[in-house]
Amino acid sequence: MGEITLVRHGQANSAADNEADYDRLTTLGHTQAKWLGEWMAAHDGPFDDVLCGTLRRQRETAAGLGYPEARQDERLNEITYYDLTAEMDALGEVQRGGPEDFAVHFPATLQAWQDGRIKGTETFVQFTERVQAVLDMAAQPGRRVLCVTSGGIIARAVSHLLGLDIPRMAQIALPILNTSVHRIHVTPHGPILATFNAAPHLDHADRLAARTNY
Repeated sequence: MGEITLVRHGQANSAADNEADYDRLTTLGHTQAKWLGEWMAAHDGPFDDVLCGTLRRQRETAAGLGYPEARQDERLNEITYYDLTAEMDALGEVQRGGPEDFAVHFPATLQAWQDGRIKGTETFVQFTERVQAVLDMAAQPGRRVLCVTSGGIIARAVSHLLGLDIPRMAQIALPILNTSVHRIHVTPHGPILATFNAAPHLDHADRLAARTNY
């Protein structure tokens, strides 16, 4: 049996209002990645392959885990959410004021994107196809593959496995922690979700404040 381990990047700059400014880890984000790397070294087995997206926050997280030479694959890059937000603002339907509005704004944005009312830098179909393509590539029988990516990619992967619609995909995305661990078992009968949103490196009384969603 093979295994795909998906890890979300560490805390990024949530005070940003554009893609470029968001794409960097905070001091806590670097610490989260370091802690997870230490936990993996002590408790997890070796990986046969390590991939990450091309975004800065994903590459920095991979390096913090101990994999500065991780293979970069842009199919693991996050949804360009700020670009989609700008299009949603132009529609005048649901406005996003700050992170506290994410629970309402995110599903509405995904639905508008799927319906084709906003375009982004790729269509919703192109997004789903590239996520599926990189997962199919990583699903190697008998091999363990680590993919350092982002919350939207993880939510899409889980939604595909469980057959979830857009509102439920949004519900999956909302609680995903920074540097959380998600595992997919690769079996002869197909991929099976085995672990969702684990954060063993943060399961300490003195690290509760380090459990962040954004």
